[in-house]
Amino acid sequence: MSAPGSLLRSPSLLKYALIGDALASGAAGLVLVAAAAPLAGWLGLPETLLRLAGASLLPFALIVAWVGTRAVPPRAAAWAIVAYNAVWIVESFALLLFGGYSPTSLGVAFVVAQAIVAGVFAELQVFGLRASRIAAA
Repeated sequence: MSAPGSLLRSPSLLKYALIGDALASGAAGLVLVAAAAPLAGWLGLPETLLRLAGASLLPFALIVAWVGTRAVPPRAAAWAIVAYNAVWIVESFALLLFGGYSPTSLGVAFVVAQAIVAGVFAELQVFGLRASRIAAA
């Protein structure tokens, strides 16, 4: 079993982080699209907002999966995915601060939690990009 530090330096980390991001984004997108109506009531967020957020995650998940399944993920594409995740995080907190909505406590927790997940994937992708650069050198 390898230590966590060695995993963060593994050339395979980028692929794992991208595939994990694709799976999580795709699952979240499907849930948001399919269950927007009941989620809207529980989260205190508009059904249309949830459905559109979910619909935007589906093509993102496909793109991330494609990048993550390449023998060598294209670095520019991986950096673009990191940037997309960063924008998602900023927009999530902007929604809570300036969106004009009144989410429930569960809604706030949901928005914060999915922003944290996006941040974790982005950070793992950055570690993976660094590890793959070192391995190639």
